[in-house]
Amino acid sequence: MAIKYSNTKWLTLSLALWLTGCETTHIKIPTVVTPPVIAAPVATLPPPLQKPATTFTEGTWEMLPNWKTIDLAPAWPALLQSCRVLKSRHNWQEICSSAEAITNNLQMHAFYETWFTPYQVRNPDGSDQGLITGYYEPKLSGSRKKNARFHYPLYAVPDDMITIALGEQYPQLKDLRLRGRLTGRRIVPYYDRAQIDSGSTTKPFKALFWVDNALELFFLQVEGSGRIELPNGQLIKVGYADQNGHPYVSIGRKLVESGELKVEDATMQGIKLWAKNHPDKLQALLEQNPSYVFFRELTGKSPAALGALGVPLTEQYSLAVDARIIPLGLPVFLSSTYPDNNAPLNRLMLAQDTGGAIKGAVRADFFWGYGDVAADQAGKMKQRGRMWVLFPKGGEPQ
Repeated sequence: MAIKYSNTKWLTLSLALWLTGCETTHIKIPTVVTPPVIAAPVATLPPPLQKPATTFTEGTWEMLPNWKTIDLAPAWPALLQSCRVLKSRHNWQEICSSAEAITNNLQMHAFYETWFTPYQVRNPDGSDQGLITGYYEPKLSGSRKKNARFHYPLYAVPDDMITIALGEQYPQLKDLRLRGRLTGRRIVPYYDRAQIDSGSTTKPFKALFWVDNALELFFLQVEGSGRIELPNGQLIKVGYADQNGHPYVSIGRKLVESGELKVEDATMQGIKLWAKNHPDKLQALLEQNPSYVFFRELTGKSPAALGALGVPLTEQYSLAVDARIIPLGLPVFLSSTYPDNNAPLNRLMLAQDTGGAIKGAVRADFFWGYGDVAADQAGKMKQRGRMWVLFPKGGEPQ
């Protein structure tokens, strides 16, 4: 929930100081009183946190590998999904209206070349390649009631977690959200994973479901959405609802740093094998990632998980990006390789999701869909890739 105080300026300043590392202890909420009439120094906001430096270089359609021969039809449903959100925005009304009349691949090529301009994404150092990983929609076995088999909780957003948006007073901080909780008259950071898992909280959490595998639950939090199979065979969709505000830390990287795994083995499959062989070390490993995701039950008839854009993801044609750099909803041409055989993977996708680990310019997460094949591909995917963002003409990057 969002909260407001009449002394918003001072609260926002304190929060900004915390976020920029100038203040590492708890934040005190000042008492609202009539100030004495004395001269006092004016508090100034620290320099705003800047978006990651990046460069969009205008390109040509010939720069996109296989552009002239690639089949655009499989990505068309994803474009129409983006239009559900973008059609009311500037530069998109005519685009989305025109898209509804397109029926074949030749028209699709002409459509993109008419309405868009490709811009290659480059990293701050000028390089044009980055890491492309994969994600999927996992299935877990679970129950609505705790029992001997199902005893790992899938939590809803806790009532005592406060979300404070900073953008109302300071537009330059509009992308920042702080999660915390009240302790007396203070706001302190919200509980981390170790505290939540150990039950070291002042109030009990509401469990939506109970599942039978702690590591699979962890991966569900990493993926952000999935399905729970109940004992009667019913499949229930669950989706991301909120997060505790702590930074994401890769447990695969931790295993590599500690010498437990080689870099090439730090895949989802490799981590699962390590956990199977070291069950006594698993909880300590999971607690090294303080980030914790809360869920909601999805009751609609959506055929797939919802991405951050708010539309259903399209299997193998939706992409998670750093939304601070690449606006959600835009087409992105990806040039990479398949995880299993390094064959070329060149296709047009739609930026429709984000992720806690997806930070940087040439950085993306490829949505493989639902099921065992998707899980296998997503778990193996650690490819190098290049990206071009298709910006609507008249809405080019500044």
